[in-house]
Amino acid sequence: MNVSPNEQYDVIIIGAGISGLVCGCYLAKAGMKVLVLEYHTKPGGYCSSFKRRDFLFDAAAHSFGSYREGGNFRKILEDISLDKRIMITRFDPSDIVCTPDFEISFWNDTQRTVADLARLFPAEEHNIRKYFDYYSPQSSVNQFANMKMIGKTFSSFLGSYFYDSRLLNALTFPVFGNGGLPPSMLSAFTGTKIFYEFMIDGGYYPEGGIQQLPDALSSYIQEHGGKVFYRKCVQKILCKNETVTGVEVETGETYLSKYVVSACDITQTAKTFLKKEKAGNVLRQKVATMKSALSTFILYIGIKKPFSGLPQKGTNIWYLPHYDLDKIFYHVNRCDFRKSGGFMFRVAPDKKTILAFSLAPFRTETFWRKNKERIANILLEHVTKTIPELTQNIAYFDAATPHTLYRYTLNHKGSNYGWAPLPSQLFDPVFRHKTEIKRLYLTGHWITQTHGIPGVAYLGYNTAKSIMRREKLPR
Repeated sequence: MNVSPNEQYDVIIIGAGISGLVCGCYLAKAGMKVLVLEYHTKPGGYCSSFKRRDFLFDAAAHSFGSYREGGNFRKILEDISLDKRIMITRFDPSDIVCTPDFEISFWNDTQRTVADLARLFPAEEHNIRKYFDYYSPQSSVNQFANMKMIGKTFSSFLGSYFYDSRLLNALTFPVFGNGGLPPSMLSAFTGTKIFYEFMIDGGYYPEGGIQQLPDALSSYIQEHGGKVFYRKCVQKILCKNETVTGVEVETGETYLSKYVVSACDITQTAKTFLKKEKAGNVLRQKVATMKSALSTFILYIGIKKPFSGLPQKGTNIWYLPHYDLDKIFYHVNRCDFRKSGGFMFRVAPDKKTILAFSLAPFRTETFWRKNKERIANILLEHVTKTIPELTQNIAYFDAATPHTLYRYTLNHKGSNYGWAPLPSQLFDPVFRHKTEIKRLYLTGHWITQTHGIPGVAYLGYNTAKSIMRREKLPR
């Protein structure tokens, strides 16, 4: 074991995803000596971009929410002055849902969205207005009432508002895509959070690509005395007397610290990093019982040149072939993408690329090696049915499988959202910021509270706040 010379830190953060980076920014701002260790060659995790030929692709995350005045993510970026460094655009509409019978546009002006829906479904007008009123900033009492529904499903919540199943399923298809579960299985708490932060206050995007966010966060840490090391694969969290003392990476180097924050895949934390620690038994036992969320299958399409049939840039377009979301989920889990049919695509702001995705299960590496091309072509067929002119305008085409996502992030089963947001898995007390091991903290989408860029950013802030409170540092 090689102890790295002069490398004693206040806090080591494992993982340079958004949650770990936000946590690191607050701690560095407070004067703590921070080290972030990242497995990949760049920060961001799913919130990153890459280049192929002359095309810039966002790897997975393609927009974010909660950037309204008073929104959690805006507050975080303002706290660390990154709102002045990153130019953020909001696309209007943020999302469009295309069904066999109608289209729903989620406009930046919510009243316009409501008016459009009322024209489409006049018999549901009162229910539509009542449903959207639930998300009004003045209706904070409803948010407290939602806490009482933690054990209920999103479909039971929606059923108290709507009668028309076409309206209900069309409204919630993007929630299904962003949460990984149909409303019949999704936690009501999670469903309402996704609807508010992704649909009502969604569509934000940093100029220059999604990589701008983690790059700016990483730079902030370094400007405030911290360090961010890449290609550092942590193998062990070091403990003495059930208290963390640092970490060891695969090269044998050891970095010592007072605190460790695991901002990465929690199954690795429990089963690998802490495999010899008795104090990690509760965490390991709980991890063994949890169900992870689905991953995604993603297409990356480079366009020769803009053409007349190209949909509007920056808007997430959701294609819903029918109104049975449970049936779509059933076929997705069986990798029958021809029958599942539902997908999302987005034309990049520069009109040079298209990202398209469908939810997908993990399966084996062999399965994806054998079926990647076939499934990519099926999804491409779905996309070209909505954009017929695309076929002759493709200059670059590739795909990422759930195994691709695992390879770059080491997230368990390539999961985009951590644990599946089932009512039974929400707010599990084992997955708290503070663990049974002294000075070991958790953050990120694996701690069963929320997900998405704003959600994990807020969790990073909360974890930092817990450490700062313990250190009696000003917040």
